[in-house]
Amino acid sequence: QVQLVQSGGGLVQTGGSLRLSCAASALPFSSYAMAWFRQAPGKEREFVSTVNWSGGHTFYADSVKGRFTISRDNADNMVYLQMNSLKPEDTAVYYCAAAYQSGLTGVKDLTEVQDYGYWGQGTQVTVSS
Repeated sequence: QVQLVQSGGGLVQTGGSLRLSCAASALPFSSYAMAWFRQAPGKEREFVSTVNWSGGHTFYADSVKGRFTISRDNADNMVYLQMNSLKPEDTAVYYCAAAYQSGLTGVKDLTEVQDYGYWGQGTQVTVSS
């Protein structure tokens, strides 16, 4: 049974940093693109960032570009989201997700919720002003 187990998150002041982690199990990890999405209260779940199967290609939402960094460790089946210069509008529940990545699919093609078949449990990130 595939599992994505998240850790990290919490409460931080504006300008602070947090790191989210996601551990995958029972998944051929190096065949999957990994992503982070977020959902604020009353809003749709939105794309944050994705990384391709090898870690060599990444893509970010404009709202987080230059502040967030996604990375993965295929040896340990882990994906990370380093979040710097956090703003109150970054407050949301953050989810990691996995999508099988064929050779013809680039990371820019994997930005929709429906592209991802496996999801983590979600973790709260709250940025105080």
